[in-house]
Amino acid sequence: MRTDPAKAGQKPGDNGDDTAAGSERRGKQRVWPRAKRWLGPKGWWRRWRGWLPFVVKPLRRGIVIFALLLIVEYLVVPELVGASKDLSLLGQVNPAWLAAGLLLEALSLFCYGLLTRAVLPPGAANPGLSRLFRIDLSAAAVAHVIPAGTLGSAGLGYRLFTADGIKGNDAAVMMATKGLGSTVVLNVLLWLSLVVSIPLAGFHPIYVTVAIIGAVILLAVAALAFGITRGATRASRILHAVGDRIPGLSGDRLEQVMLDTATSLSALGRDRRTLIWSLTWASLNWLLDAASLWCFVAAFGRFVNPVELFAAYGIANVAGALPLTPAGLGVVDPLVPLLLVSFGITRSVATLGVLAWRLVNFWLPIPAGAIAYVSLKVPRGAGLKAWRAAMSALLARPGPDEPPEGPG
Repeated sequence: MRTDPAKAGQKPGDNGDDTAAGSERRGKQRVWPRAKRWLGPKGWWRRWRGWLPFVVKPLRRGIVIFALLLIVEYLVVPELVGASKDLSLLGQVNPAWLAAGLLLEALSLFCYGLLTRAVLPPGAANPGLSRLFRIDLSAAAVAHVIPAGTLGSAGLGYRLFTADGIKGNDAAVMMATKGLGSTVVLNVLLWLSLVVSIPLAGFHPIYVTVAIIGAVILLAVAALAFGITRGATRASRILHAVGDRIPGLSGDRLEQVMLDTATSLSALGRDRRTLIWSLTWASLNWLLDAASLWCFVAAFGRFVNPVELFAAYGIANVAGALPLTPAGLGVVDPLVPLLLVSFGITRSVATLGVLAWRLVNFWLPIPAGAIAYVSLKVPRGAGLKAWRAAMSALLARPGPDEPPEGPG
């Protein structure tokens, strides 16, 4: 028997197959049975990954609830404790001013519905003012119970608008126009109130911060509007490239939305009648809300200078617009009384007046919005089961692959 010269002098096991690749293969063969217990079809990781959806969702909700409890504990409860020391003022409250405050708050919400109708793109379906108002009220209810406020309720508003026959692109353009326009109007009104209030009540250091934030917001909105209307083609191409690289999005759809938005905004800018009505309803929405606050403070026997009150109101709403808490909860509540006190209002009147205002400004729209949502989804004469199903749908979140309801 001949011996291969290439293998002469090799020890047993030192054959030609004992290369680095061969060692790696055998190493893999030795490790695989152990890893199979962890990574195999029936491994621990596969089983745990199947449970992840059931763990992540309650964990996320628990974190949100915990954050809200912290806000209530450290920002809202101290205001309630301070107000409890001045409950004697409740015996002197003026019911007429309370009723006026409630009426003005309702008119403020109604003006927001009129703003929605005014900014509908030309040719878009119009389901009627009643349904538009109820959709806005439903979205407001969601914005008051989840973080990120209006941003978090945009999905519900979009689904309701499209379910009522408004095309998806028209709904998106209308919601974007309404949100940006309302923000601009608030900042312009706030700037005007600050300019007038400085000679009346003096300069406050917070004015500088508010002025800087307002300037940044206005510049950002102006740049966005200019980019959409003047550079729509280039922006649409960029969005097309971005959309093609994001799973679940379509570059063609994003490009079309951008072009439709540019067309609608350009048409809105040329239509002076629509522009004037939009600015009017947006201004009335803020002014009537601030007037409601004035009435609730007046109900406790103190009449505030309207300009100074709007300065405090505007500063708190600009700060509360940051998408951190639901509708500025824990930001507006302590900040407005603090600013009113700096304008000469006693702390007891400022605290009780703001708390009464927030009952109708923040808390009352939650059940009212839930009722409005049910009225949109449940036909008349339906039973309690249909109501429960509608409420469950209001609180549920659509999945990432779930398409919006309705056409468009």
